[in-house]
Amino acid sequence: MAKRRTPLSAVLLAVLAAAILTAASPSPATAATERTEAAAATTGFRFVDITGSGGVVLKANVIAPSAAGRYPAIVFPASWGLNDLEYIAQAKTLAGRGYVVVSYTPRGWWSSGGEIDTAGPKDMADLSKVIDWTIANTTADPSRIGAAGISYGAGISLLGSAFDPRIRAVVMMSGWTDLVYSLYGDQTRHQQSAGLLQLAAALLGNAGPDLTGKLDDFNANRNVAQIMAWAGVRSAATYLDAINANRPAVLIANSWGDSIFPPNQLVDFYGRLAGPKRLELRPGDHAIAELTGVIGLPNDVWSSAYRWFDQYLAGVETGIGAEPPVLVNPHNAGQESYPAWSSLNGSVRRYGLGQIRWYDGTGLLGGAPSTGWSKTLPSDLNTTADGGVVLLTNGAAALTGILPQIWLPTVDRLRAGVWASDRPSSVQRIRGIPKVHLNLTGTAAQGTVVAYLYDLDSLGNAKLITHAPVSWLGTAGGSRSVDVALQATAYDVPAGHSLTLVVDTVDPLYYDANTFGGSVTVAGGSYVDVPLR
Repeated sequence: MAKRRTPLSAVLLAVLAAAILTAASPSPATAATERTEAAAATTGFRFVDITGSGGVVLKANVIAPSAAGRYPAIVFPASWGLNDLEYIAQAKTLAGRGYVVVSYTPRGWWSSGGEIDTAGPKDMADLSKVIDWTIANTTADPSRIGAAGISYGAGISLLGSAFDPRIRAVVMMSGWTDLVYSLYGDQTRHQQSAGLLQLAAALLGNAGPDLTGKLDDFNANRNVAQIMAWAGVRSAATYLDAINANRPAVLIANSWGDSIFPPNQLVDFYGRLAGPKRLELRPGDHAIAELTGVIGLPNDVWSSAYRWFDQYLAGVETGIGAEPPVLVNPHNAGQESYPAWSSLNGSVRRYGLGQIRWYDGTGLLGGAPSTGWSKTLPSDLNTTADGGVVLLTNGAAALTGILPQIWLPTVDRLRAGVWASDRPSSVQRIRGIPKVHLNLTGTAAQGTVVAYLYDLDSLGNAKLITHAPVSWLGTAGGSRSVDVALQATAYDVPAGHSLTLVVDTVDPLYYDANTFGGSVTVAGGSYVDVPLR
């Protein structure tokens, strides 16, 4: 029989012990609308086994207020690679605020039975079984059930609200709405993020033949249609109509630089949600913005989660429902709120790509798109321009406040196209999703280019604002146009700095579809559309 907790799990519990004490104490209110009463007494943690779908045993823990009565309940599925101890600090805090909290390890992970289902139908059935258990075995009010989580737990929670109408509120932190986009955004396979997920499954879970086969096919670039169909079943966007029919209150929180679940997929989904909704975007990478809250420290994402659940589960007026529902923290400016995503920017400025200058290998970025020029790039050579390392690069940027940076003269002009704008005397406030249109000639049937948008100072230091790859997977070579939506961002380009575009063909974050020894030519008529406030 499997041990109830593995040694590594015990270590995690020890690391979080101090955080539990912190979380158990009332913290100062950060806004007039937050609840300020002292934490209520709780039952303490109880570790339980919950029977999931098909008899699979799910390891879980539960904590609740100790006073008699019925309470709203929150279910936390653990993140990919973690177990039900992940939320122990926040569970303690929430129980003290008047919630029954059940955290569980999804099937296939750690000591839970079964094979990893990757938020598939079995995981949906399991979530409903956990809710059944919670109602039957705790003081949970069946009419006030919420679900929340980070990453994998976030995805399961949001998907679950389509299948179980008892889920009345969801907090999705660093989750996904379109797993197809997460794997194949702009027809480009995301290499490092998929590799990290595969490694965690191999070390800490029971992947089983389904997940193993899909990941093997993904890495080998075969059976793509089957993988996309499998991923579609595991995407909340597929079930948006069902979610809207159930009308849960949904809070979505993510990071601009999430390298596992890039945030562009959230924008359209958020816009089409019919129930109470809120979208919050902050600097960082996957699960970084909410990380300090996991160990019980003050954290803006978790503060929003408290207010969301208080409003929509506990029936406490926190004011969050009346606030502008789109909150953004720019990389280098103060927090901003908007009534809708479309309100972030007031205009879109088109920057045409111009002739490459012979003396410095740089073209002008700005004005109307010009014709009569071209820039040929090798299709298999990297440059110093890249998106960094999954989790680490943007995660470090969030912690330090310093965006990934290169010295632009190190970008080999024989391997990349570089276009820089004039240096305006006023700040340029980028808000939203910049879009790049490239006219290409001399392409192979399949290929990839990567576009990077930088903030360039007078000394050649270039900070990465946003980037994205785009691939074409045709049957014949020749001329074509490609359009790529760069990752959503909020960034102020300082006065006197140049907005700079770099285009190359290789980035270690992604699998490329390029031909060895080939080339691709960027031609006139290309441009960048930048949303400005």
